[in-house]
Amino acid sequence: MSISLFADIVGMAGTFLVVLAFFLIQLEKLDPKGLKYNLFNLVGAILLLISLCINFNLASFVIEIFWISASVVGIYKYYSRKPANA
Repeated sequence: MSISLFADIVGMAGTFLVVLAFFLIQLEKLDPKGLKYNLFNLVGAILLLISLCINFNLASFVIEIFWISASVVGIYKYYSRKPANA
């Protein structure tokens, strides 16, 4: 398998996760403040970023950095809301 084909497969998997997360929000199957939504977006953005390291595009690279940052903030807020098991 060529490295370019690998990048395309990884990038498409990332795109699928990000779009799936958005679609499930629209169907009210995911909570936009929930862990699953943020994890779908985080993993999707990381996969897209990996793809972009092989087939570089600056604008897409920058938006994925912001997407990862927003997902990390969402995950942090999710765990901050949960009471600690004591």
